[in-house]
Amino acid sequence: MGDVSIYDSRRLTGPNLLHPRAGAILDVSCPEALKEELFAQWAVEAKRVLAAVGWEQEELATRDFPGGASLFMSAPMDALYAATEVNEWALDAWRDRIEGYGDPDLEEGASRLRRFIAEEQNPALMALRGAADEHRVHFLMDHEAVSVGLGKGARVFPVGEIPAPEEIDWEGIHDVPLALVTGTNGKSTTVRLLAAMAGAAGLTPGYSSTDGVRVGDEFVLRGDYSGPEGARRTLWDPHVTFAVLETARGGLLRRGLSVDRADAAIVTNVTEDHLGEWGVGDLASLTRAKLVVRRAIDARGLLALNADDPELVREAAGLTTPLGWFALDPVNETILRQLENGRDAAWLDGDTLVLAAAGDVAGVTGVDEIPITLGGAARYNVANALAALLAGAKLGLSREGMAEGLAGFTGSPDENPGRGNRFDIGGVLAIVDYAHNPGGFRALFEMSAALPAKRKLVLLGQAGDRSDSAIRDLARIAWETRPDRIIVKEMRSLLRGRDEGEIPALIENELKRQGAPDEIVSRAGSDLEAVEAALAWSEPGDLLLLLTHTQRQEVLDLLTHRAAAR
Repeated sequence: MGDVSIYDSRRLTGPNLLHPRAGAILDVSCPEALKEELFAQWAVEAKRVLAAVGWEQEELATRDFPGGASLFMSAPMDALYAATEVNEWALDAWRDRIEGYGDPDLEEGASRLRRFIAEEQNPALMALRGAADEHRVHFLMDHEAVSVGLGKGARVFPVGEIPAPEEIDWEGIHDVPLALVTGTNGKSTTVRLLAAMAGAAGLTPGYSSTDGVRVGDEFVLRGDYSGPEGARRTLWDPHVTFAVLETARGGLLRRGLSVDRADAAIVTNVTEDHLGEWGVGDLASLTRAKLVVRRAIDARGLLALNADDPELVREAAGLTTPLGWFALDPVNETILRQLENGRDAAWLDGDTLVLAAAGDVAGVTGVDEIPITLGGAARYNVANALAALLAGAKLGLSREGMAEGLAGFTGSPDENPGRGNRFDIGGVLAIVDYAHNPGGFRALFEMSAALPAKRKLVLLGQAGDRSDSAIRDLARIAWETRPDRIIVKEMRSLLRGRDEGEIPALIENELKRQGAPDEIVSRAGSDLEAVEAALAWSEPGDLLLLLTHTQRQEVLDLLTHRAAAR
């Protein structure tokens, strides 16, 4: 049917936005007037074909969003590619009937689909998965390998050499403490704070993030590994005794969760970012997407949420997942209710981070003892630390060990690249940050207002896939801090369909509209060129806020060299 077309058909390999099980999903464009019929008739055809291929036990789910819909069917883990064919057949059957091609031949279609299923099925894999469930340990898989257990307790087998469950010595197979971290801002920093806490407790932390996979003090892989591949590489490392997985929005929507279970999960916050992708068009639907991590938390775990985030408070109201709440405000209503009910919470009381967990309420440490909070000026990092305390306590870390981990985490470029890295260059304070959305911009600029500075410089730029209004918002938020100098940069590798010079012009025009004098605004051709210009302008006592995106390592190397030279 011309009005209903598939624009994505894919596997969901783990718990996801529509269902707690793996399966196949169709994202389709569809006029609003046809959606009721689409959902009803697709379900009819899907149930018919599922029964015909012997999958009567599988379940259906749908999701409505402006201009389109998602159609999901659960499926066995060893036949997810075939499941996408089954799902497409169900939709095509309805479209053929509507377009006058008559009833599709169910038996002919089912016969073809059963062949696909048989070719993909792997009985040895499913037997091992069942045995892992019986032994209450994790089961992971990709195209090349499968595993039982996690980290130091994992055993990994090639897909073509999967042993029978009775041939495995299950005695040494076990899981390790595992946390998931998602949110719009603060994910990577919170992941690293948890890892630092575990390291201070004598454990060997492994984590995956947008910067890579790290085990102990060494990066195993560099690059964006915030999805399933990074999770597997972390959880298959034999040295890991404590694991933390950054769980990005894109991976959640494209593939679902990397694991079925976790001991704790964190949602740091939810602000507008990447709206319009994968059927997520507003803040409420983005919040629901982030909250997919709840599916990994059972009655023994904890989902730590930001009580200062109104969308999270609203969307969490109907959840049955065990919740822990954190907030910067000690009289936050959600925190007060949590304490009245004797449940886990963490909050800032004056300059002290307080944790209520397992029936014990006590101060853990002060903001002055946590370097990345800049004495409390970086309030977003105070919130990240509170979130880490809640999850760390659930994962068995002591208050003393967590305080030691927070104190030892300096936020250096090696520990936390591109997230609030500070450099003293002959009395000039330069801060490098990856902020790239309104929430991140506002947090960074609010932090800068609390820092003493003779003069202030801001480096601005944005990727081309942001809307004009979002780009203008960046300029407006930056000008609220009344900087003395603004450098607007071009990012040629992130134009994403825009013309060169288009984004800097948008930023400059909005700055002018807000009242910024022309003489304080200049343009640079790249991140590195902009940072060099900022250093040339600066004098002792100045503060440089360097929003760096495309040449982060080169910028960090330059500033490290300049700081050492001074």
